[in-house]
Amino acid sequence: MNVLVTGGAGFIGSHLVERLLRDGHNVAILDDFNDFYDPQIKRANIAAFANDVAVHDVDLRDDNKVAALFQREKFDAIFHLAARAGVRPSIQQPQLYYDTNVAGTLHLLENAHGSGVERFIFASSSSVYGAAKRVPFSEEEHLTQTLSPYAATKIGGEFLCSTYSHLYRMRVVALRYFTVYGARQRPDLAIHQFTRKIHAGQPIDQFGDGTTRRDYTYINDIVQGTIAALKYEGPVFDVFNLGESDTIQLKDLIATIEKTLGKKAQINRLPEQPGDMPLTCADISKARKLLGYNPKTKFQDGLPKFVDWFLKSRAGE
Repeated sequence: MNVLVTGGAGFIGSHLVERLLRDGHNVAILDDFNDFYDPQIKRANIAAFANDVAVHDVDLRDDNKVAALFQREKFDAIFHLAARAGVRPSIQQPQLYYDTNVAGTLHLLENAHGSGVERFIFASSSSVYGAAKRVPFSEEEHLTQTLSPYAATKIGGEFLCSTYSHLYRMRVVALRYFTVYGARQRPDLAIHQFTRKIHAGQPIDQFGDGTTRRDYTYINDIVQGTIAALKYEGPVFDVFNLGESDTIQLKDLIATIEKTLGKKAQINRLPEQPGDMPLTCADISKARKLLGYNPKTKFQDGLPKFVDWFLKSRAGE
């Protein structure tokens, strides 16, 4: 298939592109290489296969440039991973998050439907569960409140996807990712940030008392579930959780990094942050049954793999 991966130079996107290439697809990347973090990191993410893909430097906020791409290229499927990510930055820049994640998704959907794209796979987030009380989080949960602009833009993206699927019978799958980690993880995310600072002997910021829990999901498992959505033949629009269905406390995360690095953390304890969820935990029974999703990497195995990648990436410095 001819496949477009938006955000394909990012952490999850670059791993997905690698897998799609291995599976024999023709892959194009759309990425704006913005400065949310060092764009050279993204360039490095795709360096190993840059000659095997077409890379389009396009900002999804620019509808004319998005339209021009779809006029030049014909895609069978789109994996839409591009987004402004992160809870805390979205509180500082809500307009940027809305313009990129909502308007940008609209531009993509409009051009996808107009050019006859058959499948659209949307990367959503566990953040959409917001104030949900039932744990683990189920796709059947009636969502009434999010806790950050980022989360609101993700549920907005899901609703746009469902609308376009309904109007134009485009097959759409929305995947709610739960705290993904692994090689090439974004430098702003907790596991990467903590590992970098503990390794360097710098203090880390711990928000709250360390009892918040996350459903950390290894990158290989996320890619497996995402690829499975390409072959899904159920309802024309559907939503799935992709997580490990296992939660780790923040203080246990820090302790595991300390143990793996063989260094103690200097912890700067701070109040809880507005917008942060106290807990994420995925009910993955639906994805197991209908996508054949089968997460295999437990946190105690995945975290050392990440640290090993981190240390190797620093070896030349």
